[in-house]
This record gives sequence, C-alpha cells and structure tokens, in this order.
Amino acid sequence: MNEPLIIIGSGMAGLGLARQIRAHDSHRAITVITADSGDEYAKPLLSTGFAKHLPPDRLATRSALEVADQQGVVMRTHTRVTAIDPASRQLQLGVETSGFGELVLATGALPRLPFSVTDELSGRVFSINDLDDYRAFHAALSALGRPARVAIIGAGLVGCEFANDMVAGGHGITLIAPEEAPLPRLLPDPLGYALGEALAEQGVHLRLGRGVAALQAEGSGIAITLNDGHGLSADLVLVATGLGPRTDLAEAAGLETDESGIQTDRYLRTSAPAIYALGDGACVDGVNAMYVQPLQASVKALAATLTGTPTRVAYGPWPVLVKTPALPVVSLPPTHEPARWRIEGEGHDLTALAEAEDGRLIGFALTGACVRRKVELARSAPALLG
Repeated sequence: MNEPLIIIGSGMAGLGLARQIRAHDSHRAITVITADSGDEYAKPLLSTGFAKHLPPDRLATRSALEVADQQGVVMRTHTRVTAIDPASRQLQLGVETSGFGELVLATGALPRLPFSVTDELSGRVFSINDLDDYRAFHAALSALGRPARVAIIGAGLVGCEFANDMVAGGHGITLIAPEEAPLPRLLPDPLGYALGEALAEQGVHLRLGRGVAALQAEGSGIAITLNDGHGLSADLVLVATGLGPRTDLAEAAGLETDESGIQTDRYLRTSAPAIYALGDGACVDGVNAMYVQPLQASVKALAATLTGTPTRVAYGPWPVLVKTPALPVVSLPPTHEPARWRIEGEGHDLTALAEAEDGRLIGFALTGACVRRKVELARSAPALLG
C-alpha cells in the first residue's frame, strides 16, 4: 500500500491506536494529524491535577516529537483537516492535499456550551477537554497569583470531578447546575444528594436547581446572574455542561452521522470504504460510550483489523469510576430505563440497583464504602455491547 494510514486526532484514541498498530506492524506508514500540540497524556488526569498543583507539562507523558521518534510515525501538529474526499481518498489541509490508504477518525468530542462567550469574557470562561485547554486554564489561575474563585457550570461527571479537585487545591468553588442533585445521568437522586453533601463538606458551594441567566464582565472578574435572580462573583468560569461527538468533518464528507456520533459497525467501519472511526466521536453499532474502557477495547480491535485480522469490538459491563475523593462513586448506567431503583444502605454508603420488570439487574450505582461491590455486581450485569 503506497499511501499511509492517516489518523486524525492525537488523544487517547488516536495515539493509542498508533501504538497498538506499531506493536503488530513495525513498517506500516502512519501519519497522525492533530489540531493541537500532539503531546501524549491520559485525559482522566486532567481533573486530578489541581489538587496536586501539577503544571501542564507534568501531565504530558511524551511530547509529539518523542511520540514520532519512539513509534516511527509522522506527527503533524497544529494542523487542521478541512475536508475529506472519500471517493478519491484525499484530505484537504487548507490549500494542501494529502492522500490516504486508510483513514481513522479519532476526532473526539466537543464541549456543549449553553451560551456563547463574548469577547469581553474571553480569557475568563473556559472548558477543559484536552491538554491545551488545561494549559490555558492553568495559566489563567497562575496569573491571579492567589487562590481563585471559580464558578463551575454543570454537575455531571466533569463538573463534579473538577469541583472536588479544585477545592482540594485550595480554590473557592461554586457548583451551578439546573438539576437538584449531582451526576443526574449516573446516579439516582438519593446517591446524588449524598455526593452533593460530601462536596459541600469539602467546601464546595452548591447552587443546584438553578441555571445561569447572564454572565457579565465585572472588573477583572465575572458577575454571574442565576435564573432565580440571585447573583455571585467569580474570577473564572469553568463550563462543564457535557460533550457532544465531533462529527462536522465526517458529516461534510457524506459519512453517516447523527447526534450520537459517526456511525460505525462492530469493526469500526464507517459508511465509506477504508474510513474508520473510534473514541468519543464514534457511535459503534448504536452505542456511544465516552469512557476509557470502551475506547481501549476499540483501539485493540481496530489495530487488529488494520493489520490483517478483522476483529469485532465488544464492550463489557464496565462500571464508571468517578474521581471524587470526597465520596467515592461507581456507576454502571442501566442499558435501558429501569422498572425501579432498589436502594440500600445508610448515610453516604449507598447501593442502588437498577432492575428490569422481571427483577434482572441492568445497572447499578454505588457510593462510599459500597464501591467495593463493583466487581461482584458487574458480574451480574449485562454487557454494554456484547
């Protein structure tokens, strides 16, 4: 094959795939194209760095140059693919074109912002979805020269993890969300309330059941007006209102996409020949799972496929571990709407079992000391993609 395998994206999916392919094939020509710095890092560490006072460079395990040298790949950093032509197997990179033998879209996801950020708020409102985002936010915190007052908008997994991490790092944190309890997609309300209480005990100020009506520059900070009429001031705002799969490039190329991601089969093949997708941007056989274990399974399966052993991906019953030391949380979201949640335990040590009408376990959530049950319960739960 004369044209290289091209991977678009240098996150855990893109660089993980390059590494796995190289383990199978030491000679395959591989090019990684990325719009960011291309440094290798573990994305879950982004929400653990502030408590440890880690600068961005401490989160990076290898620079793009080190990746290129150690894996024998071409790294094109700070380069944006502007179009894909599946028929001619050509990429457009501004005025440049580049051919590919096979193409992998590892383009990840984008933060879903509930409002536009005006120029006057630039440098004060952030989202953190990659290492470059962490660098920008870390720089803004460092420029203050003191603990910051940070308003975090969104009480999902990312918002709660950053709230816990940053309050442990000495910052003043306010957590704002329209839901009445944290982690609404992962926990039934009683367990969410327990997490909220634990975060509050650590010093996080909760403003739940409320939305943001307006943001306005106030001196060097931000004035935040909530939809109940109350207001607060902050130095910086961190928006953590969820992620959406990045599909614009694939959609413009005519690949099958929808709001759940770039559509693929169990071999990670898109609707166009020789083009594959994996990671947060891919919806595999109807499932988009934006967690580390499904991503790693996809990387291993696709690497085998691209090196001559077609391999279907499977996702097990893999619980999500939430990084909130204030109260350990594990969740295996039910595969469909449960008939009931059966909740056991007391205080902050709770077990919630999602049951089907016939009593089968289809998911669970655990807090506090009950997280030790995760392996036991996972054995009885259905696979996410068997």
